[in-house]
Amino acid sequence: MKAVEIKKGVYWVGAIDWGIRDFHGYTTLRGTTYNAYLIIDEETTLIDTVKAPFFQEMMERIRSVAEPGDIRNIVTNHVEMDHSGSLAKLVHVVPDARIYASRRAGEGIASYHGIEEITTVGTGDTLETLSFVEAPMLHWPDNMMAYCPEEKVLFSNDAFGQHLASAARFNDQVEEHALWEEAAKYYANILMPFGGLIEKKIGEVTDMGLDIEVICPSHGVVWRDGPSRIVQRYLDWAAGKDADKVLVVYDTMWQSTELLAREITEAVAERGVDVRLFKLRADDKSDIMREVLEAGTVIIGSPTLNNKMYPSVAEFLNYLTGLRPAGRRFAVFGSFGWGGGASREIIEVLEKAKLEVVKPPLDVKFRPGDDLREKVEEFVDMVLEGGR
Repeated sequence: MKAVEIKKGVYWVGAIDWGIRDFHGYTTLRGTTYNAYLIIDEETTLIDTVKAPFFQEMMERIRSVAEPGDIRNIVTNHVEMDHSGSLAKLVHVVPDARIYASRRAGEGIASYHGIEEITTVGTGDTLETLSFVEAPMLHWPDNMMAYCPEEKVLFSNDAFGQHLASAARFNDQVEEHALWEEAAKYYANILMPFGGLIEKKIGEVTDMGLDIEVICPSHGVVWRDGPSRIVQRYLDWAAGKDADKVLVVYDTMWQSTELLAREITEAVAERGVDVRLFKLRADDKSDIMREVLEAGTVIIGSPTLNNKMYPSVAEFLNYLTGLRPAGRRFAVFGSFGWGGGASREIIEVLEKAKLEVVKPPLDVKFRPGDDLREKVEEFVDMVLEGGR
């Protein structure tokens, strides 16, 4: 296994995880990479490590261009274990190397790896050819980025990544549709809660006047062909630009809620609006969240079970509200038998998360009747117009 040269003296020495299909609850059907970068200059610096099982793969790539013992500096941009998982093993190989991390990362490094001796750095601090930019909550409090002005490379850590395993290392070497789908899914499932911070941080980096030719994220491929495109996409996603789709997301017991879902979807489509239909036990929640990223309205349906929403709907709402998709409009529908409760509970969860809910919900008892279409037309008009 060999390193890949990114720019003069800058190498990718990470690992490819072809088989991973679940990344803390987020499906990764195209696998992922754990990106580490080696800078060979007056002193040799390693930026991040890899997930612990891939330590030897990283070391083999390092040995293809340098002696591991030459590493003098280790930069930990983020303490999460897919980035720092090999740190303790690496320290056994290069015990004299100095570790640099943000102040907030120090506690995590000590806890995860038992390493206490760390040099903390912040925005404006420098190390050899690198300068640092703190990026708290993108997506943990300890995150930071590193910039190499000589080669105009930004090591962005979790920002601008994709869960995409590939033998190719650059964005112009992979299929474009897959690349942008994975970039969008990554943003939606990891960074969506932090849109305001993303806009602010990109503005801060712009104000710093950094000349960026290459962006090296911690997952997926390196952006060397038009890296400003992914930066602009992040700004668009953070601002909710082009979020005009309607999603209908539901589950069903005896197909009453499914009948409602299909009628609602058809009524929305007849109004010339782009609409997608998702059944929660057939579609993965992280794929649905990727669609939420570009949706302005999400209509959620559930049957009532034991006076509560259906379990799969509850699971989805727990995931969705954690990602805090602000700026979207939500509406609710459902069916019940002897007693309701699902719609009421869904509305309570959404409103507790401070999300906009259009009311009242559309509920039917037992089975939709002959007046279903009339009720659906009225409901859809209300939702698309923003409520009564």
